[in-house]
Amino acid sequence: MIQLEKVEKELNDYFKVKELAEDPAFSRFIPMVYEPIGFDWRSFFEKDFVQRFNGVMIRGSESIQTVYLAVFPTDDVLENFIQQAEEGDLLFMHHPLLMECGDPRGASGRGFVPIAEHYLHQLKEKKLSVYTCHVPMDYHEELSTGLAIAEAFNATVTDRFLPYKNTGYVGLIASIPKTSTEVLASALKEIFNIPYIDFEGIHHKHIEKIAIVPGCGDSVEAMRDAEDRGVQAYITGEIHCHIDNEYGQKKYKEMMDYVPDTKMSLIGVSHSSSEYLVMKTQMKKWFKHHFPDLNVRLLPQHKWWL
Repeated sequence: MIQLEKVEKELNDYFKVKELAEDPAFSRFIPMVYEPIGFDWRSFFEKDFVQRFNGVMIRGSESIQTVYLAVFPTDDVLENFIQQAEEGDLLFMHHPLLMECGDPRGASGRGFVPIAEHYLHQLKEKKLSVYTCHVPMDYHEELSTGLAIAEAFNATVTDRFLPYKNTGYVGLIASIPKTSTEVLASALKEIFNIPYIDFEGIHHKHIEKIAIVPGCGDSVEAMRDAEDRGVQAYITGEIHCHIDNEYGQKKYKEMMDYVPDTKMSLIGVSHSSSEYLVMKTQMKKWFKHHFPDLNVRLLPQHKWWL
């Protein structure tokens, strides 16, 4: 068994968690979802987490036997973790909240939703730990959500773009062996284990330059920037916002106003699957390298488009 304190320090140091005063996204989203329901998240979560919104979120027993890797705290991920884990085990995730982004061929999403209280209490009752690492994993220069995608394509990263709240760049520009839109789309479905992609733009017979933006990539400004840099295919989690509210409708309209002008293939693979790949590949290797005595298990979602 490995001590949680040791794992926590290695993760904090590697992702430089303490250099970021607070996560720009979840410092807004966590209060936004928990305060309206009257949940005292400031007292429930770890003291440092409620200031930084990265790191150990829930602290259980100090000895870890198995670390579980996931991207979102969906109900199925939490149920599987709580059922399978032994006291002290660790759930490492990219997000501390579930984000329902919507399905391009199904129901719209609700956006960020809180973790149900009964799951939170079960985690503490079983003395399990939760660590989340959001934006530091998106812009890290060695191990990141974007670099995992580049690695899957044997791509050569040539540039970075899309600065995020003065923290770092979350978008990558990369060169790949010559391919086509059809072949690229087929490869993406296989890599991300998704039944279909979301698509806009035009089809290319020859693609050698791609942009990679894991998660929500539905930024017209970022897409224009990528296209100006010669990108032929823009790969992201979400090319459309399918959230059923005023914000989602506004973002969807902005994208549809832009789509007729683009010369790129715009490909969405779902927010969750685009960020799960790093868990499946790079983070699993990271844990096995730094803590060879730890068991490492993956917790994929039952449904990637949600």
